[in-house]
Order: sequence, then C-alpha cells, then structure tokens
Amino acid sequence: MSQSTFLEMIPFWAQMRGYIVSASALVNAPTLMVMVAMLALTWFRYQENNKGRKAQQKPSVLLKIDDFPPIEELENFKWETTEPIKLRPFKPKYHLTMALENLDPSELMPMDKTYKDRIMHRRDLLKKFPEIVRRVNKSPTAPDSSSDEKEQQRQEEDPQVRAAISELYTFVMGIYLPTRYPLMFQLYPTQYETGPAIMVRNLVTGEILPTELGNRRKSEWALEILGKSVDEDMFVLLPEDRKSPLDGDVEKNEKEKKEKDKDNQTPIPSYILEAYISCFPSGFDPRAKLGKPLRDIHTPVPGYKEKLRTSMDRFFHKLEPGKFVKRVNWSVTTKEVGLFAPPGLGADVHGSVGERMKALEVGDLDVEKTLLRCERQTLYRLPRSKAIIFSLHTYTYPIRDVKGEDSGASAEEMAQAIDGLSAGSIPEIAVYKRAPVWGKAVKEYLRS
Repeated sequence: MSQSTFLEMIPFWAQMRGYIVSASALVNAPTLMVMVAMLALTWFRYQENNKGRKAQQKPSVLLKIDDFPPIEELENFKWETTEPIKLRPFKPKYHLTMALENLDPSELMPMDKTYKDRIMHRRDLLKKFPEIVRRVNKSPTAPDSSSDEKEQQRQEEDPQVRAAISELYTFVMGIYLPTRYPLMFQLYPTQYETGPAIMVRNLVTGEILPTELGNRRKSEWALEILGKSVDEDMFVLLPEDRKSPLDGDVEKNEKEKKEKDKDNQTPIPSYILEAYISCFPSGFDPRAKLGKPLRDIHTPVPGYKEKLRTSMDRFFHKLEPGKFVKRVNWSVTTKEVGLFAPPGLGADVHGSVGERMKALEVGDLDVEKTLLRCERQTLYRLPRSKAIIFSLHTYTYPIRDVKGEDSGASAEEMAQAIDGLSAGSIPEIAVYKRAPVWGKAVKEYLRS
C-alpha cells in the first residue's frame, strides 16, 4: 500500500494532507519537518483522548459491576448477518429430568438477524395484550388486615420484588447488553436537573433509555423496556418463606416448612413467580402462574411431582450467584400458532390424559405451517436481591428444514425422538405434547 493511499484511509491525516502539500511550496525543509512533527504530536494526543472517551463508555467505568460475573465483549459482531442458533435436542427416549448444562454468562442472551423483527413483534404484543405479557405480583396482605387495608396493600409494590426487578433491569440494560454487544448498545453519561445519570442507546432502534429503574418509575415499566429491548422472556422468582403467609395459607405454609433438605436438614423453600415479561408463552397463560410456587406452576406437567419437584426445589435453593445454567426443550405445532401462543387463541400446544385427540394423516399435514419449536432456557441468581431469573428464548424451525439438513440425519433423530416420548420414564408426556395428533404424520413426512 502506498503512503498516499494509507494516509487517505485515516480521516485526520486525510484532512491534513492538503495543508502539508500547500505548505511545502512555501517553506523550507527544516520548517516543514517541524510542522509535520507538531501534527504528529497533535494526532497522538487526539488518539489518547479518544481512547479515554471510549474507556469512559465501558460499563466497568460507569457502573459498579463487582457483584456480577465478567461479561466478554463480542468484537465486530454483526447481528444483521448472524444466523439463529440451531437447536436439535432430540433423545431416543424422553426422560423427565432437569437436564441442566453449565452456561458461560457471556452467552446468556444470543443475538441474531431476527432481532429487529422480533423486537417489533414483541412491542406489538405489549400494545395489544399488556395484561397478559407483563405482570408484577403486588404486596402480600397480612392475615389480620381489614378488607380496605388488604386492597390497598395489594395495589402497592412489594419492595423485595421491586428490588429484584430493578437489579435485573440494570444488569441487562446497563451491564450485559453494552458489554457483550457494544455495536448494538452504547453507554454514555448525561446530566439531568436531578443529577448525573447513565443512559444506554439502542443503536438498532435509536432509543435512549436509563440504565436504572429509579424511584419514580413503576417496576412494570422496567419489565416493558426489557421486553422491548431483548428477545427473551424473563420470570422473576423469590423464595416462598421470605414474606408473611397470605390469609388462609398459614396451615399450608407450616406444612411446606416441614419438608427438609435431606443433606443438611434445613427447610427447602419453594420459589414463587413474582413478576414476568412473557411475550411468547407456549400453551400457557402466564397470568395464571403469577404468585404461585413452582409446585403449582408445574401441576399440568405429567410426572413433575414424582420426578422433579424435590430436586428442582433443592436446586433453586442451592443455586449460587455467578453460576448460570441452561437447558432446551422441544415441541411441534401444526397450525399457524405463532410465537405468542397462550391458550384460548387457537393454540393447542398441550394436551391432557383422557382428552380425545384425532391423529393427522400425512396427507393432511400442512408442511408450511408445521414447526419445531424449541426453548433455550436459562437460570441464574441475582447477587443482591437473591432472586432467581428464569429466562427463555424461543426458536422455531420449519419442519421441512429439519428434513432437508444433514443428509436426513436430523430427520431420523427427530422421528426416533417422537417415538421416544412414550417410551421414556413418563409416557404421559407424549399426550402432554399432543404427539397423538401430529406424531404419526410428522414421522412419515420426515422419513419420506
């Protein structure tokens, strides 16, 4: 590369080049050398100042992040050309287990080329169905409160729930996103009448947002911003024994406290869903889960009480801040269900034992609408509030894509996994996933 071409690539020198050429005709060589040296010194100072400005934009400088695990920057990341993660979590036999894997905190929230379209879809759902997709559990009421007092207490925010939402919001908007994806989210300090503040700019949407919940905003606002900014559904859970038992639940709480951890003989608290942003529910209404412990949230899942309840309660109880885990589940939909799939909107995602189901023939299978639906689920504990965050990212794949990849290997693995639903430890899971409806037709299509 010639010196001239190299200089033209640098904005500063490209601007100075004309001045140097003009000056060379008017001054002698020693003077010209002094001028060039001064320009070089000016350039060096400019670079150092620019580095300082960039350093000031880093979350480690602007926000206290000692309590959170280090997040690695994804350099030169281009979300517009990044393909979605391909999940194929097929097993020959389905066994109901937690099936957790360790997760690098930096990989908590993947981004890909569907980001902008998904975010726009989530915003549309927040406008159309705000009462479904975003909710916060209110303050618990004391058993001896009057009716008026109970109603007032129910309208107030639980300070522990608010603290958890606030911590989650700052972690995602102020730490994780601008650290992991600096080409998508950028921090910068600003000054308001009330004092200094740290803002985050979404470089994809152009929005500028605070990195903290603050005192004046409701916690629902923070959940809505999270729902508009990342393609993740998030559920905030806190231990059941942290607050006074609700009216009429005293006996129930005392009974639950008798459950002991077999390892250390300490009570195993169950965790309650206290808040959520859930734009893409699959076959359930998140409102019906709010305020319930894990044991009640998972009541519809066959075998949960026998196979998972104790181990899940124990895992939640022992999960330490800084440890992140993940798991993946899968299902099949044969109608135009869409990502937003609560019951009552034509979304027949789950079935129950005893329900009459008509099996589809392969000729009746609408291949264009039949999808493999996977959820990449993550779990971690916030270090200050000690809340557990259950987060999930929904991926959908046309069944024709599964059939056509890896020379048919994925298709055969999926066909075997469909048979494996009823061959594992909980055969009823096949009915829960409505496999009697679509299983035969999908298998024939995959193997055709």
